[in-house]
Amino acid sequence: MTQNTPLSARLPRLPLHPGDGTQLVLSAAQLRARGVSAAQTSAQCLPGGAWQHLLPGVYLLHPGPPTGRERLHGALLYAGRPPASARRGGAGPSDTGYGEAMVTGVAALALHGFAWAGELGALHRIDVLVPRTRRLRSTRFVEVLRTASMPDPVRVGGLPVAPAERAVADAVAGTADAAEVRRLLTEAVRDGHCEPAALVAELSEAKLLGRPAVVAAVDALLAEGRAVAEARLYAMVREYGLPDPVWNVELRLPGGPGLGGVDAYWPDHAVAVELDSRAPRHGVPGRRGGRVQADPEWAACAAKREQLERLGVTVVHLTPRKLREASAQQATVVRTALMAAADREPAAYVMVLPR
Repeated sequence: MTQNTPLSARLPRLPLHPGDGTQLVLSAAQLRARGVSAAQTSAQCLPGGAWQHLLPGVYLLHPGPPTGRERLHGALLYAGRPPASARRGGAGPSDTGYGEAMVTGVAALALHGFAWAGELGALHRIDVLVPRTRRLRSTRFVEVLRTASMPDPVRVGGLPVAPAERAVADAVAGTADAAEVRRLLTEAVRDGHCEPAALVAELSEAKLLGRPAVVAAVDALLAEGRAVAEARLYAMVREYGLPDPVWNVELRLPGGPGLGGVDAYWPDHAVAVELDSRAPRHGVPGRRGGRVQADPEWAACAAKREQLERLGVTVVHLTPRKLREASAQQATVVRTALMAAADREPAAYVMVLPR
């Protein structure tokens, strides 16, 4: 091999797999670890060369436009590279090169399967979460979001992605259109990506609940979430062969005060099911430094439950998340409560009224 041999022939043979876009995007550190010097990399990126300089310190190893997945991988490599001090200390690249970085916002929603986000390849911007201590600037198509509260990422297609609730909150933060915010929040709940209470908690911690576009959407969001949870409760009773209850009723002592409403009630067993689809309010410290105060409804719900149980009514408390993720287990809980009724003292007589 002579000096006249093309540079591409003199480069180390890299283990590339064209079917996987992530193998065609590498950081400078990863190229060095594969035996490619900085001079060789620069030469390959000259006009007409086989490679491209995709982002600072990140290279695309083919001449055509990057795919959506290649842009995602490049964004993570850029945001996940170690700090300059670590690079000077000789720290090598991690297995993926992503460090603590993760995709969030609209790009993360596209990976989670949200129709609202559109096609991944059509996105003009990719939001990436990094710890607040990182000194990185947004560049080209990468928007760097620094945060003091990094969530635990989920893996989608091998990429670290913010959980759906966090990704929705970060997308809402960059969306001013009230109709779009409502459409996004509705899809998040209706399609089962997020539980309403967890989503509202994330919006609260991001200090977004005061925005007019969000305020207008939250009531619809909670109503949508409750409807979904009720449908899951109906399906659970049918699927697991539980006795038919009376649905959505108000309990009242004869000639006395109301005892409150329940979502399902078995009068012969004195067993009630109550769905908890409440959302937290502002006030108590939250994960992102915001404040989420104790929900004033909680005390009222606890008092109602205590009063019903003093009267001999067993109250089974279910959350939408439990119904979604462990419906068989929740059906067993209800069935056990119904079977235990025969061993309890008879409950006080309560009137059952439509709610």
